[in-house]
Amino acid sequence: MCKKSLKIEIRIMLLFLILLANSRLVAQVSYPESTKSDFWNHVQFGGGFGVSAGSGYTDFTLAPSAIYNFNEKIALGAGLQGSYISAKNQYTSTIYGANVIGLFNPIEEIQLSLELEEVLVNSTFNAIPNSFSNSFWNTGLFVGAGYRTGSVTIGARYNLLFNKDKNVYSDALMPFVRIYF
Repeated sequence: MCKKSLKIEIRIMLLFLILLANSRLVAQVSYPESTKSDFWNHVQFGGGFGVSAGSGYTDFTLAPSAIYNFNEKIALGAGLQGSYISAKNQYTSTIYGANVIGLFNPIEEIQLSLELEEVLVNSTFNAIPNSFSNSFWNTGLFVGAGYRTGSVTIGARYNLLFNKDKNVYSDALMPFVRIYF
């Protein structure tokens, strides 16, 4: 065998050994687990939906919302809401807006809440002889308490900013059902 071909074979073997060793070293490198955020693991979606109809009266409400659970006791969220109400030949109203809500669970079964709501109310009254329209913003600051079981909370909330002469609601105290999945 000639010296030249021996040198080539040695070089090929060395190259092969280097590549083999390099691939073996790379295979031993451990990379960290996924760096993907777990933000969405703390988010829950829910809200409310309502329909009421009969004898010329229609009330339709849709109120989706989401909360972020900081831990088992504290959550913060936001929501949207829209309503259409109609009493045939008498009254129509559209209400839409947004809210921010804070939830506190001192124990698993009890949920306390503080909620700021801002809605735009557009109403038309069909009075004889003069019809008229009314449009105004309504701000509500609600404190609430409820009994919680699983993803459902049933309770009541009280509007601290309630004004019986300028309000979309007929009473400051209102029952609620919250569902978050």
